[in-house]
Parts: sequence; C-alpha cells; structure tokens
Amino acid sequence: MEKKFKDLENKIEEAKLGGGEKRIEAQHSKNKLTARERIHFLMDEGSFEEIGMLVTHRSSNFGLDKNKPLGDGVVTGYGNVNGRLTYVFAQDFTVMGGSLAEAHAEKIVKVMDLAMKNGAPVIGLNDSGGARIQEGVVSLGGYADIFYRNTLASGVIPQFSAIMGPCAGGAVYSPALTDFIMMVENTSYMFVTGPNVVKTVTHEEVSSEDLGGASTHSTKSGVTHFTYKNEVECIHGIKKLLSYVPQNCEEDAPSLDYQTQNESRPKLNEIIPENPNQPYDIREVISTTVDEDTFYEVHKDFAENIVVGFARIAGRSVGIVANQPAFLAGVLDINSSTKGARFVRFCDCFNIPLLVFEDVPGFLPGTDQEWNAIITNGAKLLYAFSEATVPRITVITRKAYGGAYDVMNSKHIGADMNFAWPTAEIAVMGAKGAAEIIFKNEIKSATNPEEKLKEKEAEYAEMFANPYNAAARGYVDEVIRPDQTREKLIKAFKMLENKVDSLPKKKHGNIPL
Repeated sequence: MEKKFKDLENKIEEAKLGGGEKRIEAQHSKNKLTARERIHFLMDEGSFEEIGMLVTHRSSNFGLDKNKPLGDGVVTGYGNVNGRLTYVFAQDFTVMGGSLAEAHAEKIVKVMDLAMKNGAPVIGLNDSGGARIQEGVVSLGGYADIFYRNTLASGVIPQFSAIMGPCAGGAVYSPALTDFIMMVENTSYMFVTGPNVVKTVTHEEVSSEDLGGASTHSTKSGVTHFTYKNEVECIHGIKKLLSYVPQNCEEDAPSLDYQTQNESRPKLNEIIPENPNQPYDIREVISTTVDEDTFYEVHKDFAENIVVGFARIAGRSVGIVANQPAFLAGVLDINSSTKGARFVRFCDCFNIPLLVFEDVPGFLPGTDQEWNAIITNGAKLLYAFSEATVPRITVITRKAYGGAYDVMNSKHIGADMNFAWPTAEIAVMGAKGAAEIIFKNEIKSATNPEEKLKEKEAEYAEMFANPYNAAARGYVDEVIRPDQTREKLIKAFKMLENKVDSLPKKKHGNIPL
C-alpha cells in the first residue's frame, strides 16, 4: 500500500511540474506566470479542486506515444472566488505549447458542462499555440466541441476569457463567444492569421503586437474589453468583475449592505456648462451619482463616445450606458452602437438593472458611416434596449436629438422611468439647423438674414431646448435638479426591484447583425 501511495505522490508531482523546470523558468523569464500560479492567484486559498490531473493524450502520430505529459497541457477544476463557486481552465504553455487536441478539449468541455449544470461562472485562462497539428482533425473537432458549449452557456452563466499568451487561429473563437475578454500588455495577442501568413498573402509587414496585441484589440478592433499591465493585475480584474455579476441567469448580482444617508450631490449642479456646445466628462456625472469608487468601466479605450460599465447604487449592481460629450460630442456611430448593444444585452441576460445617462446630438453623419452600415449597426443598440426586460432608467442631462433620442432608452422603447435635468434639450435637431429649415424663406427674404437666423434660432430654442414639452406628454416622468439624481435613482431602482416583464413567445429574435 505504501508503494501505491508513493506512486500517486510521484504522479501528482509530475503533473504539477508541467513541462519541466527549464520550461517553467523560460515562462518566468517572459514575465509570465505558470498555469498553476494563475489559478493560485485567482482562487480563494485552499479552495481549488483539480479535475483530470492524470489525463494524457491518446495519439501515437509522429512519435507522440513517447511523450505523454500528465494533464495534456491544461489544468481544469473548480473552487471559490471570493467565496463563490467558480469553474476554471488554465492552458499550460510549458506542455507542448499548450496546444489543444482531443484529451485537452475533453477536459475543458467537462468543466464547462459542470458549470452549466451547477449554475456557476466559468473562467478560461488562455495560453496556447493553437491546434496540435500532430492530431489533425481531432484537434479541430476539440475546438468545435468547446465552441458549442460556449454558445449553449451564453446567457446562462457568465463566461470570462483571459488571454495570457498567444491565442491564434481557431483558438480565438472560444474567447470571442464569451462575455468578456481580458488581455495582458506585451505578453498576449490574438489573431486569426499570424504575421507570417499576413506577409505571404497581403505582403504587409506587421509584428504580433501590432497585429493582435492588447493595445490593438482594446483601441482599434474592440475585441478585448480590458487590458492590464501584468498577469496579477489581470487576475484581480477578473475577481473584481465577478463581484458585479450573478452566478447565473436565474440569480441576482451580489448586493452590499448599505445605510441610507444624505444622498444629495450638489456637485452635479455644476457639471453642465452654460454653453450647450461645450463638452464635459460624463464620467464625472457617473462617479458622483453612484456609490463611491464603484464604477468599473468596460471597453474604456474603444468607441470613447459612449461609456459603459458596472457600478453600485445603494449597494446594488447596475449597468451604466452613457453618451460621452467629451469625445465626438457624444454622437452615436457604428462602434459605439455595437459596444453599447453588447453591454446592454449582457446586463439583460444576467438581471442587472440598466442606468442610462443621455447627452446625444444624433448619429454621426458621413459616407464612411453610411457605407459601413450605420443603419444596421445603430439598430443593434435600438434592438438591445427594446428587448431588455430588466429595470431601465434614463437620465437626460442635456441633448436628446433626433432618432438617437429614441434609441437611448426612451420611454417609447420600454424604459421604466425617465428623468431629465432642467438643462435637457429634447428635439428633432439642434436649434440652428431646425431654424434654417423651418424659417428658410423668412430668413432668405429678411433685410439682415444673419440677424433673422439668430432670432429664429432663439425662438426655436425657447420652444424646444428644454424638457417641459416632453414632460407634458409623459415622455419624461419628472424634471429634477441634478443634485437630486442619486436620491431619485435609489428610490426608483428600489421600486423596480421586483419588476416582471416578458417578451412575446418565440424561438428567438433576429437582431440586425
């Protein structure tokens, strides 16, 4: 019996050693943690239970039968993150480059199936050279098995993907199917085809970092939602993100204890400039309104004309969507519409109430936008808000012009409560453009057309550059002082916490993609 125990200990030690000490040292020399170190920082101490430690591949192709490392290049299991059950898989680059094949994929599929059955988040720590070429189509089948689980789990349990190293070819599509992607600066990258293939096919010279690094995907493509300076920061980011979301689609996000106090925020009275064309930072409005230091921005460096992220109001998790007047005047364009739509749909999947801060002059004009389908892409945000059944509240801080007024969670598409500040302007378009159209002939025939335009502009502004017409029709529930915003939101979300709404019976809708 002692010998059997000793054999077991040796096997466990062999599995934990991964690709061997030299390869682990090489991993550290690149400022990268090993798979087990990543899990150590992610999971509560002593809570991780490994599954499939002794699994090996079953291939004999190209001499693989002489190299059968335990675990087959991925560490899988479950444990607690801040006391909550979480499933995890961490690819081990020190074992055959973390390449994915049959047994490797089966281990990942097993934890995903368990996560679905038990209603808990699944986190993938990706660090792989891609499909294991020696196993051929079996490797491709393994990827497809994972993609299928990603799709089934979508909207049922939260799925996060942290890219800790290379992620190329078919490997990129599993993270793309998950809810949020994190990347580490200078050590992780994602692309469908690498620099060598790009050079061969298109003759472009590009580095891995420029083609698919963290900076590229966080600013240009929008593929990644968060970037971090190092892996430990990335893991802390995952844990923070988890604190805002529920275990599954049938639960609510964790709430923190909160004692009601003086909820007035006088600072909000000073944020909107006197000049309606002068920008301001919507993040000031958000941070002043929500619980202190709770705003966690998503997609911070992509489509900066819209700001999305999680926060807490009176201890409860909310999702925030806000136009950003400090960037492109807060207009909606292709990227901001898809960014907003994706975030709204995530919040709706997981019972997270939505708070919208609106200051939007309309959609961005131009041939580039029209030719690249601003119509279809803008409709994504409209669709996302319209189908959302979670509590939805809008605060109009300044401009709410044209179709963008409808899109940004108006009463007409199902918002529960809409508040407006006295500075709100709700109209088809700005006063100058409207006056030029409505009073075109009068201005043209005037002795001083410029003076007449200013007069008519002021007349139109007097009529529409305020929230009271909309309030008179019930499109705005209440016009409030900015310093009252937090108090009103706390009461409104409390009132809506038992909201029940449902969509017409159907298989699923057909969002404009």
